[in-house]
Amino acid sequence: MQFFDNRPYRLLIVFLALSFSTFAQPSPKKTPPLARPKLVVGIVVDQMRYDYLYRFYDKYGEGGLKRLMNEGFNCRNNHYSYALTVTAAGHSAVYTGSVPAINGIIGNDWFDPIAGKGVYCAEDTTVTTVGSTNASAGKMSPRNLLTSTITDQLQLGTNFRSKTVGIAIKDRGAILPAGHTATGAYWFDSKTGNWITSTFYTNELPKWAQEVNDQKLPAKYLKDGWKTLLPIEQYVESTPDDRPYENKLAGNQTSAFPYDLAGRAGDAFGIIASTPFGNTMTKDMAIAAIKGENMGKGQQTDFLAVSFSSPDYVGHAFGPNSVEVEDVYLRLDREFAELFTFLDSWTGKGNYTVFLTADHGVTDVPAFWNEHRLNAGVLNNGTIKNNVNNALEEAFGKGDYIRASENYQMYLNHATLKQKKIKVQEVFEVVREALLPVPGVADVINLAELGKSSLNSYQLELYKNLINAKRSGDLQIVMQPGWFSGSTRGTTHGSPYNGDTHVPLLFYGWGIPKGETLRRTAIPDIAPTIAALLHLLPPNGTVGNPIPEALK
Repeated sequence: MQFFDNRPYRLLIVFLALSFSTFAQPSPKKTPPLARPKLVVGIVVDQMRYDYLYRFYDKYGEGGLKRLMNEGFNCRNNHYSYALTVTAAGHSAVYTGSVPAINGIIGNDWFDPIAGKGVYCAEDTTVTTVGSTNASAGKMSPRNLLTSTITDQLQLGTNFRSKTVGIAIKDRGAILPAGHTATGAYWFDSKTGNWITSTFYTNELPKWAQEVNDQKLPAKYLKDGWKTLLPIEQYVESTPDDRPYENKLAGNQTSAFPYDLAGRAGDAFGIIASTPFGNTMTKDMAIAAIKGENMGKGQQTDFLAVSFSSPDYVGHAFGPNSVEVEDVYLRLDREFAELFTFLDSWTGKGNYTVFLTADHGVTDVPAFWNEHRLNAGVLNNGTIKNNVNNALEEAFGKGDYIRASENYQMYLNHATLKQKKIKVQEVFEVVREALLPVPGVADVINLAELGKSSLNSYQLELYKNLINAKRSGDLQIVMQPGWFSGSTRGTTHGSPYNGDTHVPLLFYGWGIPKGETLRRTAIPDIAPTIAALLHLLPPNGTVGNPIPEALK
């Protein structure tokens, strides 16, 4: 006979056994924090055509471009996917993952039909200059950019705990990449020799930027002039020096080395942009920004967007086959090596990610092509204007039919057309008939009827990606390959053809494998690729896709 019931004790023993068994099991491992690089450095080389990677390859050092090419990922068939290849549009496409039709930056300048005036891509009359007495130089901001940038998305994704900085000699090369939410953007004022910004970002220069200005580096760089880095007879990749189709630097009697630079420009320091020392100055400022803002040292990824503007100035003046351009790239390669060596010591090698591309390529100097029996030429703006005005007057009588022209586009005066009861299509037909016989003109298209044009499917896509309904013109002149409108000395860019669209795209560092692809990639793929690397939402106007081969 049991005097008491022991079932509750048996239940207690079972409970304790289960508890000890549970406590004895190892606790689950803690998931490590999401891995990201400490710092992203986006490099845009203004006017760097794809072939420059290889034309000068044997003269590059091991620590600059070769380091990116041989240890990083090389997208060898990378192109712009819209028609007007210019600086503002290029920088915007790189950082928005978008095209002018969406991000609104259809050129460096355009005409605003509503306001009835020309617009500069980065102009902003609501802000003022910081860091200079030159009032006009700082009236700049990214307000005309209609979409977000990858730098904006980094700020949004980290609740604004990241630091994002843009630096370039050209204001648009610093402002548009840095985006709307930047910690800062800094560009060069050629009148004072200072790095400046605007009240869009801050009311006074940070201490580190003022310290850079206090060093008066432009004057020091200009003092000794510009001589070739190597003996000039070694520049066998280029034409002989001092060609008749090259421009002359201010104050110099020839377009030949060596160049005297000191005190030659009316705006004191403007000439430095047209020399390799503009790149040196930009690299110095980039390193100062990283140190001054303590970038790459915090808990969140930081982003430096740096654009090297000087190759564009030199390329315009002398052309891509000149000794001057070759010398600029040999020296720029050394600047890159110095920058990467600094990053190795600052964040630790393997803790930062770099991408390098260009905002556009460049067309060869037409006179150089003509020397070698290649088809190229320069279109006279006066011829275009006279042909169009005479044809319109003959067809419709006297009148102000063309309100403005920009970027090979004509903005029609719709008030005049309405008054005279003339349709845009009628004007288009007259203009096209007047311009098709002009050497260098391939076609004229009515942008409102783009789908009905004679463009092939590839060209049609390029112009669709260019046209923004509120900012673009009515009629578009399409140039033949190798032709442009401008000066017979030097060269330019802006065409939808290979020399202008095909630019480098290199990725290197944290999260990047070694390799290359010949698959066609596009500039709008860059921002979503970096977004994927950083686990961010791509910019809101993105049309590109991540490049999976370029990511580990």
